[in-house]
Amino acid sequence: MAQTSIILRVELNHGLVSFGDVAATISRAGGDITSIDVIRPGKESSVRDITVDVADTKEATIVDSLKAQAGIKLINVSDRTFLVHLGGKVEVTPKLPIKNRDDLSRVYTPGVARVCTAIAENPDKAYSLTIKRNTVAVISDGTAVLGLGDIGPHAAAPVMEGKAMLFKQLADVDAFPICLDTKDTEEIIRTIKAISPIFGGINLEDISSPRCFEIERRLAEELDMPVFHDDQHGTAVVVIAGLLNALKVTGKRIGNIRVVVNGIGAAGVSICKMLLNAGVTRLVPVDREGAIVRGGQYEYPMWQWLADQPQVEDRPGTLKELIEGADVFIGVSRGNLLNGEDVKRMAADPIVFAMANPVPEIAPEEALPHTAVFATGRSDYPNQINNVLVFPGIFRGVLDCRARVINEPMKLAAARAIAAVIAENELNEQYIIPSIFNEKVVQNVRKAVIETAILTGVSRRVPPDFR
Repeated sequence: MAQTSIILRVELNHGLVSFGDVAATISRAGGDITSIDVIRPGKESSVRDITVDVADTKEATIVDSLKAQAGIKLINVSDRTFLVHLGGKVEVTPKLPIKNRDDLSRVYTPGVARVCTAIAENPDKAYSLTIKRNTVAVISDGTAVLGLGDIGPHAAAPVMEGKAMLFKQLADVDAFPICLDTKDTEEIIRTIKAISPIFGGINLEDISSPRCFEIERRLAEELDMPVFHDDQHGTAVVVIAGLLNALKVTGKRIGNIRVVVNGIGAAGVSICKMLLNAGVTRLVPVDREGAIVRGGQYEYPMWQWLADQPQVEDRPGTLKELIEGADVFIGVSRGNLLNGEDVKRMAADPIVFAMANPVPEIAPEEALPHTAVFATGRSDYPNQINNVLVFPGIFRGVLDCRARVINEPMKLAAARAIAAVIAENELNEQYIIPSIFNEKVVQNVRKAVIETAILTGVSRRVPPDFR
């Protein structure tokens, strides 16, 4: 159940009600008071702000209960999450002040003309003389936003703003949210190409499958800059990072395990690709219609690519049939598809990553007694598989070395770098993935990405700390 925090501004008539009555009313309605601020004290009446943690579904119950009680006047109800978003969460600020005419002449006309001419003569100077060197576009069409689906570009904006905040705080990358009011694949590609000169990289976000594959492929081919679809590759990188550490905990080798991946959309396809690149030899991709089998014929190009891979099993069946004997289950699909009996039929010491949000493929309470390592996409259980661990460090690395692309070796290097943040003596079944606030994550990923970019020949610059 989703939790929120609200601020209730109430006026109390002390002749009719005490604060204890108010607290009891809130508690009975399902709220938990976390703080109280006196706004206007008084002998006969007073005004207070009461901060309450509450489940989304109970907010209306609390409001109605307070309104129904004599002696309480409910002045205002503020949702603290909405307050954070008022006016948006990001802004543009200048790096230096403009205090006089001399400053103005340098940052704008006439002095800026000399800088423009220098870039016109050598476009590469845009990386040193404009914001291009440190700026990423976070782009969505609003068709696959979090667990909300196709809610449109306006409603997608808060997510893209939040991502821009994470870029800045975690990796000091300037990111700008861009929400496109079109679902046309060609128009999206044209638009991104048209706005690309000011950016050093493109982060695609929350674009529905299968269009996202074509959009990313075309942009990677037609733009001379890194393009990264985070729903695909960010998720895949952090899954591989978690899996590498889970295998250490269980003592299994990646070349010997049988892996079932459920949900072969944007994230699922990328996870399957990375599993194969990491050395998995027995892969079972499963979607709603059942297994994607080796040698099968499929409409979706990415499903067909999987069917052509020798490591993919040729056995058809449903998820419940195919999970028997599996060492690893990775779910990026929908909730409540499995139960404890299904997990019992897996191989010894099973690893389960149930990442559907907000409801995992199997309830943690059912899975935990039967698993060696269990992970979800949620923050209220150990081992949260969160792609926030990935994109800040990857883009910090590709911007610093001016990589032309983000290739598969760079992604695998990023996964290994995230896994390596956790020392061998710290690793256990409840700690296979580091916190997003661990400063070593961005540092490790940046270093691994730059080293791999240089080794694979896609770097255009060697940063000073690598010389």
